[in-house]
Amino acid sequence: MTRVSSRLAQAGLSALFVLLIAAHVAGLIHIAPMQRAEAWLYDVWLKHTAPAGVDDRVAILDIDEASLKSVGRWPWSRDTMSTLVEQLFDRYGVAAVGFDVVFAEPDTSSGLDILKQLAQRDLAGSRDFRAALEQLAPRLDYDARFARVLAERPLSLGYYFIPQGYGDARTGALPPPSLPVDVFGTLQPGMPPPTGYGANLATFQQAAQGAGFFNMRADEDSTARQMSLVSPHGKGYYLALSASTLRVAFGGDAAHAGVDQRTVLGRQYASPWLEVGGIRVPLSADGTVHVPYRAGSPFPYLSAAQVLAGKAPVTQLENRIVLLGSTAPGLADLRVTPFSNAFPGVEIHAHLIAGMLDGTIRATPPWADDARLIAVLLLGALLTVVLLRYGPTIGLIASIALLGLLLAAYGAAWSRYMVVPMAAPMLTLFGLYALNTAYGFFAATRSKRQITKLFGQYVPPELAAEMSQNPAHYTMEGQSRDMTVLFSDIRGFTNFSEKLQPAELSEVLNAYLSTMTHIVQQHQGTIDKYIGDAVMAFWNAPVDLSDHATRAVQTALDMQAALPQLNVEFAARGWPEVKIGVGVNTGRMSVGNMGSEFRMAYTVMGDAVNLGSRLEGITKQYGVGILATQPTVDDDPVHAFMKIDVVRVKGKETPVAIYEPLGSKDGLADSVRQDAAGFESAFASYQKQDWDAAEAALRALSVGTPRALYDIYLERIAHFRETPPPADWDGVFVYTTK
Repeated sequence: MTRVSSRLAQAGLSALFVLLIAAHVAGLIHIAPMQRAEAWLYDVWLKHTAPAGVDDRVAILDIDEASLKSVGRWPWSRDTMSTLVEQLFDRYGVAAVGFDVVFAEPDTSSGLDILKQLAQRDLAGSRDFRAALEQLAPRLDYDARFARVLAERPLSLGYYFIPQGYGDARTGALPPPSLPVDVFGTLQPGMPPPTGYGANLATFQQAAQGAGFFNMRADEDSTARQMSLVSPHGKGYYLALSASTLRVAFGGDAAHAGVDQRTVLGRQYASPWLEVGGIRVPLSADGTVHVPYRAGSPFPYLSAAQVLAGKAPVTQLENRIVLLGSTAPGLADLRVTPFSNAFPGVEIHAHLIAGMLDGTIRATPPWADDARLIAVLLLGALLTVVLLRYGPTIGLIASIALLGLLLAAYGAAWSRYMVVPMAAPMLTLFGLYALNTAYGFFAATRSKRQITKLFGQYVPPELAAEMSQNPAHYTMEGQSRDMTVLFSDIRGFTNFSEKLQPAELSEVLNAYLSTMTHIVQQHQGTIDKYIGDAVMAFWNAPVDLSDHATRAVQTALDMQAALPQLNVEFAARGWPEVKIGVGVNTGRMSVGNMGSEFRMAYTVMGDAVNLGSRLEGITKQYGVGILATQPTVDDDPVHAFMKIDVVRVKGKETPVAIYEPLGSKDGLADSVRQDAAGFESAFASYQKQDWDAAEAALRALSVGTPRALYDIYLERIAHFRETPPPADWDGVFVYTTK
């Protein structure tokens, strides 16, 4: 190839690279790494510029674990909620309250409905009873009391919208729209509109001064960087909880919105805005704003139980806007943010309120896409000319200089509370320099090294070495495959861990997980992850294994077989005994490299994976060590199984037959076969509701080899004799918990 043709090829590759990035910026194609780079740049800038310090205007009332232990499980009675609100305003003098919860159902905990029914009966003394009830009813009508409390104070209720594609259910009553549907002209931020909602009881909504939606918005990496302040629905626009709470805090005046027309470089741009409580907030074209996160913990968290008891510090609540939410396990609304992977959702609303009060809300200006498209084309052309004419050394200097100009422009826009995406122009500079100076540098060995690096942490070393011989055959990209997944977990791990010091617990887990991992890798399984004391593994990816079900079942059997020797070693060191449950399931799964910009993992997902996890959880319900499903049994010709039950696990409508692996068919003891046949016969009688035959068979089995499994079915039979199942009972046992 001549020098001229080489330069032309180099220029052509550079032009193609620049045009690809320009097409992404123009919205013609989507390049996921560009989005991740943009998010990374934003996060870095945000973390380095976020203000610190305590905010004395907003507080969070936390329905924490201590509150649940003190008051009771959520939801609390409306009587309790009324007392809580009265405490906030009358004792602590808060400015306003926003609820990051929904009151969607009537409260019948007072028993008023039952008393009214009794009063209607023709009983002796009923006249006196009704007279007493009439006096008592106002105190027992908790919903009416809560409505009165709401009507007398500046509060904003919360509700949620259901986006398109997630159903059209409509529960409760929405407030009237805060803005007319044509307030933004042709921009129409928030489109397409939601199709449903979950709102509060009408009596509460009519009493409250305001209400706002608390839907969270997440980017492609599931990180909450932007939030919608307005959403269209029906005949108008509705406010977010943060904006609604701020509105009632400032007296409840109507919100306003509109569009400013601006000319930049001879082109007209429309900039939407929202005004609540006299505070004007710029919006991006889609109605969102960038959450103005602060560093650290700027907002005090106060336990709801302390407020109810009047023990919270008055100084942390007086004249503050209070948001009521929860961080309790099981209730926590946790989100991924640039600052944390477990960030309370209620605090995001607090940051938005503080940002609106400070005037630090940032939005993306309407001219941002045009600006970065021009930057990509101009900088790409300029750097390509420099590289072609002056070479990599001068090109590096030019790249650094141009990068400095871009960072200065980004900082200037940021200081004016604008977010102008700059990752595309920056990546244009980096990409062009790399393309023109290091093209083909790693062509020979790159694939082999990549396979070993990517898969070495998941699969045994011998498999990684085998894969490196044919790297083109293996990929971490997402794909759908028939696979087998295994979940194992130490039973009673909480009690187990409480008996050990942290250092000892670490040693125990290391020893246990090392043993289990070795067994998985012996059978060519792929370690997905460790979840505390749990092990998750799968077969048939990345290496093809036609007998993946057999390998997974044998792994489960070997795990159980390894426990006696492991427990002997543990006992010698004074450590508690380890017992585990194992769930195995075969089915269609999605496998590939998944995660976020912060962490990626080669993993499996899908209903079949979830079912495998459920199986492990219910092994203890039957007193067995391993459970497998029908697909696993069908795909495993090597092992013998005993049918345990047909169940409907939480989250699944289709019944699932579950089995206990007994061991290899070859060499299985006759007594084991006989016991298995006897139990399956008893189970068949149980499903036919022939309780006598089933009980007789189970008791006969218990005489020979007592098992918890037999006792469980004897208890079920006794229950069904007292409370017969419905006529259409299909013999399926339903689990309502995970």
